[in-house]
Amino acid sequence: MTKRARAWVRNFVDYSALAVFLVAYFLTGKNITMATWALVIGSAVALLVGLIVERRVAPLPAIAGGAALVFGGASLFFHDPRILKMKPTIMNGLFAAGLIGGLAFGKNPLRLMLGEAFDMPPGTWRQLTINFAMLFLGLALLNEFVWRTQPEETWVIFRFPGMMILTFVFSIAHAPLLMKHVKTDEPPKAD
Repeated sequence: MTKRARAWVRNFVDYSALAVFLVAYFLTGKNITMATWALVIGSAVALLVGLIVERRVAPLPAIAGGAALVFGGASLFFHDPRILKMKPTIMNGLFAAGLIGGLAFGKNPLRLMLGEAFDMPPGTWRQLTINFAMLFLGLALLNEFVWRTQPEETWVIFRFPGMMILTFVFSIAHAPLLMKHVKTDEPPKAD
């Protein structure tokens, strides 16, 4: 499989269930229950496609897809859309806690995930990890604010594509730092 085809499959696995949720919400007359069914089925299909095409499911899509199945399924089982609305709060809170907890125990989870791509000094890894932990904490708090104070329609749009856009902008803001430390196969230039 080509690199480009792999990228398409990864994007499908990462975002298709959320896109299906958004479309289903508006096509069903803003029916959150029907949209949740679409999310659960879309998550299962996306994970299955990832498994069939790549013969594996990457850890982050597995966590996100699994959480969508669990929270979406619980929301449907208990007939309570609040469970689904709390999912981004809980998951982003767990990601933040995992990053900060890793640092507290002398480990750097972000470096473990991205270390093969970037060659950064420990202090830079630490700061990047703290920055991403603060992003996840901010997204968790913002999700709580939006779903508790805004109309459901606003939360659906905030959930996708809103959170994705915020994460993308945050990541782009860190691109200059990351580009300085990208690992290459080229030998270092002599001065």
